[in-house]
Amino acid sequence: MKKKPVVLTPYQLLVMVLLALLQFTVVLDFMVLSPLGDILMKKLEINPSQFGTVVSAYAFSAGGAGILAAGFADKFDRKKLLVFFYIGFIAGTVACSMADNYHQLLIARIITGLFGGVIGAVSMAIITDLFDPAQRGRVMGTVQMGFAASQVLGIPAGLYFADLWDWHASFLMIVVLAVIILAVIIFKMKPVTAHLALQSDKSVLLHFWHTLANRNYRIGFAATAFLSVGGFMLMPFGSAYLVNNLKIPQERLAMIFLFTGIASIVIMPLVGKLADRIDKFKLFSAGSALAIVMIIIYTNLPPIPLWQIIVINMILFMGIMSRMIPAVALTTSIPEMRDRGAFMSINGSLQQMAGGIAAITAGMIVSQPAKDAPLQHYPVLGLVVSGAIVVCAFFVHRVSALVKRKAKAQQAVIEPDSTSLHLE
Repeated sequence: MKKKPVVLTPYQLLVMVLLALLQFTVVLDFMVLSPLGDILMKKLEINPSQFGTVVSAYAFSAGGAGILAAGFADKFDRKKLLVFFYIGFIAGTVACSMADNYHQLLIARIITGLFGGVIGAVSMAIITDLFDPAQRGRVMGTVQMGFAASQVLGIPAGLYFADLWDWHASFLMIVVLAVIILAVIIFKMKPVTAHLALQSDKSVLLHFWHTLANRNYRIGFAATAFLSVGGFMLMPFGSAYLVNNLKIPQERLAMIFLFTGIASIVIMPLVGKLADRIDKFKLFSAGSALAIVMIIIYTNLPPIPLWQIIVINMILFMGIMSRMIPAVALTTSIPEMRDRGAFMSINGSLQQMAGGIAAITAGMIVSQPAKDAPLQHYPVLGLVVSGAIVVCAFFVHRVSALVKRKAKAQQAVIEPDSTSLHLE
């Protein structure tokens, strides 16, 4: 039976919009590397393996920061943590805008990852604290629209500024927007402190260990890690594949990202609402099947007209979003409130580390004999990503079972209480 969605309060709407805008800047900071990939590899004279290292540097530093933050993520006001790490993220992005060679860019990406990687975990903890389970699919769908909006607005704008001035301007654009969002968060967002009354572990290390040792939590960690593999493998070499294999001119890339992002903006809220109304794992399974089919098609394409590439990308991202939203909504329902900050930090760290390994692996699989030569072994990459999607489905199925058992247990506690009150 379909469930009626719970109405959001004005303050919840404000928080949802703020987190969506914040997600937009963080995702764009990572996503913009993909369309700039071909430019960076040529201007900085780096090969696919080195570019994979630049991508993975962000991921590994983000993962390490998340592990370090896990112990104290539930010990402080979540708003203060969000502000602290967002300031660091902005500083790292400024460093990216000033980089002039491979090593400077690598160091800047490490700094950005140290702060940016924790922001997603803190945001997910805030969502889980402030929104009921029946609202989370809708909220996740809206917040994850930052991913689509980065393609519709951010990436085309970044490419435009890169063509107009230089690739450094793409990162400066992110800095300006992030500073504005930071100011609104500081002045408009309330403290998020309900979890502080539930803490039992005085030691941050003990709290970290108890969270990591929880068997149910580890299942969620595994699901999230495999969920990130596909994006980190395919995305870094997306622009190089389009330019060198599918023969799309560099100046036409913005159009592909624009239309793909528009499709995602339309699809993601629909997927979010659907995730609140039907079984989340069934939705995830359908999205996974579609994603596998489209990945195999996409990674084996010959040069084809631009409109066909746009259509294929739109359908591919439909499958990806139909996986991401229900999987994240399920995984964030696993931890108890007292553990959510630590869970989200570890979860985000493992996601980033898995993504870093995936980016390095992709750089080892893909090769490019010369600057303008087609990428080699890209179809093999598609097969590896498809295999990771199948493994991910196994873990998400287990997460779904855990969430259902937790919901039944909570209902069993509520029903006797309501019955006794009725008798009285």
